[in-house]
Amino acid sequence: MAASIASAAVVLSSPFIGQLRAAIRAAFPAQFQAIVSAAIAAAVVAALIVALVRIRDRRAWRFAGLAASIGGAALYARLVATGNPEVDVVEHVHFVEYGLIAWLFYRAWRPLDNGLALVWPLLAGVFVGIMDEFLQWFIPARVGEAHDIFLNAVSVTCGLCIAASIDPPARLGAPLERRAIRPIGYAVSAVLLAFALFFQAVHLGHQVYDPDIGVFWSRFTAADLIAVARDRAVRWRTQPPVVLHRLSREDQYLSEGLWHVQARNLAWTAGDPFTAWRENRILEVFFAPVLDTASYASPIPPRWPPDQRAQTAARVGGDPGIYISRAAPYPIYTWPPLAFWPAVAVIIAAIITAC
Repeated sequence: MAASIASAAVVLSSPFIGQLRAAIRAAFPAQFQAIVSAAIAAAVVAALIVALVRIRDRRAWRFAGLAASIGGAALYARLVATGNPEVDVVEHVHFVEYGLIAWLFYRAWRPLDNGLALVWPLLAGVFVGIMDEFLQWFIPARVGEAHDIFLNAVSVTCGLCIAASIDPPARLGAPLERRAIRPIGYAVSAVLLAFALFFQAVHLGHQVYDPDIGVFWSRFTAADLIAVARDRAVRWRTQPPVVLHRLSREDQYLSEGLWHVQARNLAWTAGDPFTAWRENRILEVFFAPVLDTASYASPIPPRWPPDQRAQTAARVGGDPGIYISRAAPYPIYTWPPLAFWPAVAVIIAAIITAC
């Protein structure tokens, strides 16, 4: 029960975590990173103290599990580090958050007293991580992507290593009877299906090419972008998206347009007029309503003034260089659903058959 409540709290709090983080950063702008780092360090130290107190037998492999958990978390955090200390320290919170969820699920299945007491919490923790990221993708002002699901899975694994080191089952082996293995197969299939649904919603899309602009990736086709632009141009005349409703569905068209606004502005600030011009052309052709409408991201419509546009066009507008936009903050793959879903079905069928 405690594990389910904690999992629900993590998932349902997604719309407000960004607000809480922003409030802490606003209250303690110079100390934000130190505060979050201290909280993470306190949680890790507390877990180590409990482990040192509880480990009295089978010390070699239990301390090895503890070291593997801490070392694995540190290695993974280093491998996926963005280089932005504030972003990285916030991502490290996942290790504490999902480590706690893993421990709670482990306590729930600990009476099994065998390897299944690790398998079931792992599957449950990964499923919670998928639901968490799915909700973050669905709502405005949050980003959910596969990278974060993998981070959650690593965090759950590290948490289970600590939990099993502190209070190990009698044996790590699992019964091989069909009555024990088949439910695991069904659970693995359910987790894979949830991940596949997430992956299709977030990471499957289209490559959009315009010979006068270049290439960019979108969840919409070029024709869809034009059609949605017409719809938003009409709708936003009377209902501009100036208020961020955290408990609502994110307008993915607006979000994609803001990706290109940000990429354009960053390129201009960095002294890269070629990239800024091409991103601006993407906006003019496919996201014109975003340029002409105030939003929760900017009270002033982000269209360039005529003079700035004319000067930039004269400077680089005729540059024939090939442009590939990197505005999307996460990968978008052009795999066709008619190939993706049969592959998923084959994998799930193989798992269920093997069990």
